[in-house]
Amino acid sequence: MNDQPRRRPAKPHRRPRKDPVRFLAFEVLRAVDERDAYANLVLPPLLKKARAQGDFDHRDAALATELVYGTLRRQGTYDAIVAACIDRPLREVDPPVLDVLNMGVHQLLGTRIPTHAAVSASVELARVVLGEGRAKFVNAVLRKVSADDLDGWIAKVAPPYEDDAEDHLAVVHSHPRWIVSALWDALGGGRAGIEDLLDADNERPEVTLVARPGRSTTDELTEELGEDNALPGRWSPYAVRMAEGGEPGALTAVREGRAGVQDEGSQLVAAALAAAPLEGTDARWLDGCAGPGGKAALLAALAADRGAALLAAEKQPHRARLVERALAGNPGPYQVITADGTRPPWRPGSFDRVLMDVPCSGLGALRRRPEARWRRRKEDLEGFAPLQRGLLREALKAVRVGGVVGYATCSPHLAETRVVVEDVLKGRGGAPVEAEWIDARPLLPGVSALGDGPDVQLWPHLHGTDAMYLALLRRTA
Repeated sequence: MNDQPRRRPAKPHRRPRKDPVRFLAFEVLRAVDERDAYANLVLPPLLKKARAQGDFDHRDAALATELVYGTLRRQGTYDAIVAACIDRPLREVDPPVLDVLNMGVHQLLGTRIPTHAAVSASVELARVVLGEGRAKFVNAVLRKVSADDLDGWIAKVAPPYEDDAEDHLAVVHSHPRWIVSALWDALGGGRAGIEDLLDADNERPEVTLVARPGRSTTDELTEELGEDNALPGRWSPYAVRMAEGGEPGALTAVREGRAGVQDEGSQLVAAALAAAPLEGTDARWLDGCAGPGGKAALLAALAADRGAALLAAEKQPHRARLVERALAGNPGPYQVITADGTRPPWRPGSFDRVLMDVPCSGLGALRRRPEARWRRRKEDLEGFAPLQRGLLREALKAVRVGGVVGYATCSPHLAETRVVVEDVLKGRGGAPVEAEWIDARPLLPGVSALGDGPDVQLWPHLHGTDAMYLALLRRTA
């Protein structure tokens, strides 16, 4: 008689199931990490392809979008939590493993997905993209994470505010410490303001449309969107906000180029330059850094309404093609050229109005490009500085005496905003330029909390816009 216990039959090997939503989100996160891609450029075509193949419905697309952007926005916080749950330095965790982990942490702590579903779906994704061994590691870490909620984890991993305010805010609000410091310097004030700003950077921004004057109207956009999905702009007379999101490219006016997607702060910059008081001729306008074309398209429409012509210059050929596409069909005269604004082909004093929206760190658009906060380094600003000063100097040479220059940048960092303007006006690093400030605040009618002037800094938490900066200058000699 055999008294040996019977062995249980081995479980048949089960191939991991591929979850198309989480797999797509993982693909985007890998593209961001491996290729320095931007999620807002990678994700839409993948979603469009998935919908066309019948793999995704509206809810699937919404979940994939939330997983990508939520994971990127909260990466700093989630890294700190994962680091507290493993027995090795975080830098020793392979990036693909960390992407799966952080996406799992976001489902656990940043969404309403049930705990068991968040863990099991993340482990299944790990089996597909990482293999069985690493999937066990993912499972162990996420089970530790699931033992507490987000507030509980932050209390464990963030240093007390009283001990290190900047590091506390960096962990709690998921921004690199140097960016917290820079934003706080630019904003001024106490704790409440900087926390509101950092919170706003982690909110999903609305989709804002611009009705290009003379080509479409806000009423047309509102009618096509439907009253439930159309909100008026907060400040710009050309803006319509999409309350429920959706695909703006499906709108007739957007397809035809008579309207576009454009943040309200960007609209205000172009409108303010166009509204600046001017004596004498007002026939030739220049956009000296025109790519990808949003401000140029609005300027061209405003110029056409007055019988003025716009020259749109862009250094990068592929961006110049985007400008051509944005301006196509404009009723007034315009020209798009590929040219370097620091070595311009035009003669000095050729223009009545000049916009120079300079390349910058992009710290004003962290809501839209959350990965930029992890990609940028403090030393990057030193690389932008000579270019920004050079472009502003050439803009002031390009405008006639009495003409107006708008210096704009999508960054609130003082080293990219007021410091640049003051250096150029005072001749630091070059010959002094004869120009005077124009108070920009009256040219943004109805917009509140614009500070002491004469320049203007917009803020996500105060204005619902990107953190656009604008200085207006009049050439005096």
